[in-house]
Amino acid sequence: MDFEYTPKVKEMQARLLAFMDEHIYPNEARFFAEIAENRAKGNAWVPTKIVEELKPKALAAGLWNLFLPKSTRAPQGLSNLEYAPLCEIMGRVPFAAEIFNCSAPDTGNMETLERYASESLKDEWLEPLLKGEIRSAFLMTEPDVASSDATNIECEIRRDGDEYVINGRKWWSSGAGDPRCAVYIVMGKTNPDAGRHEQQSMIVVPANTPGITVVRALSVFGYDDAPHGHMEVVLKNVRVPVDNILLGEGRGFEIAQGRLGPGRIHHCMRTIGIAERALELMCKRLNSRVAFGREVARQTVWQERIAESRCMIEQARLLTLKAASMMDTVGNKVAKAEIAMIKIVAPNMACQIIDWAIQAHGGGGVSQDFPLAYAYAHQRTLRLADGPDEVHRNSLAKLELAKHLAMPGEVDMPITRGS
Repeated sequence: MDFEYTPKVKEMQARLLAFMDEHIYPNEARFFAEIAENRAKGNAWVPTKIVEELKPKALAAGLWNLFLPKSTRAPQGLSNLEYAPLCEIMGRVPFAAEIFNCSAPDTGNMETLERYASESLKDEWLEPLLKGEIRSAFLMTEPDVASSDATNIECEIRRDGDEYVINGRKWWSSGAGDPRCAVYIVMGKTNPDAGRHEQQSMIVVPANTPGITVVRALSVFGYDDAPHGHMEVVLKNVRVPVDNILLGEGRGFEIAQGRLGPGRIHHCMRTIGIAERALELMCKRLNSRVAFGREVARQTVWQERIAESRCMIEQARLLTLKAASMMDTVGNKVAKAEIAMIKIVAPNMACQIIDWAIQAHGGGGVSQDFPLAYAYAHQRTLRLADGPDEVHRNSLAKLELAKHLAMPGEVDMPITRGS
């Protein structure tokens, strides 16, 4: 496989790196200061001015909606392989992706609407999302069941004439805390008597529909991720038109597989970016500190960790590029093993490297003075988001075992030692 970046991608990389240096790294402190100021005023759930100021600059720089391939509504969209190195750069700063209209869950929701929604739903919801005028949320996980098995989902979507009536409780609905969040994509059960994977459906629900209550924000290791948030949402007798169903009843699993593949690999691309930054911060810290009479960077334990970090990042990047290439060439379904592998490998890799970087920074590593504690909290979450490690390992093991099933009439020959 040839993973050499094309001249087009190299030029965009240079443009994106320059944008990060000029506009994003210098404003990291301002971003978090704005949130702290809003929280002190009594409401942290307010869009930050710095992100809104930078969005038009990103659009003018041609760095907008890069994630969406093969869409006439977003002709600037790149293939997965082209997008990978750019998404990695965005991942170095937690709020950067939003500036380029490339942040979750909007990316996954936009891809879902592009692939599976009617033209009228695209006009109503996809267009303003692509323009960055609104934001969105994806409501799948539920607090009362093990949502790692999506067949457990209990949210009821019941047809009543020309409407669907929705009743259920969701949580970890990322993005639902943002006041700009105007639309949800909700997964629920339309037919409990259908086959195991034909019971679920997905439906588009305007966020201001009567019967919706955003109950609370859930924190991740104490971070509430305002103004984005991860919310618990109750839907009580929420009514939407039947035309809001995506593809039709019983197609929810099919849509989920189409949605979650790109979402998973985008997370992994950004994960490689934050791992690179953690390694960079670790090396700079070790080079600048002296302990017990010599530079900490000269201690072999840290040299081993640095070398191991570089190996782990390169391995994860190559696997991500392979998965991206396969998604582009043979499709998400054929690439499911590679998608599962990178979803296992990347967050675990980043958690380890960030943990070492925290250790290298001592007390500073767990403080707000460096981005490492926040980065660790996010990466640890990714070992659960879009399917926990155990589910991906289980799926991968089944695919591997299936390769070695004995064919009818085939006999396993014992391995014998020669005399």
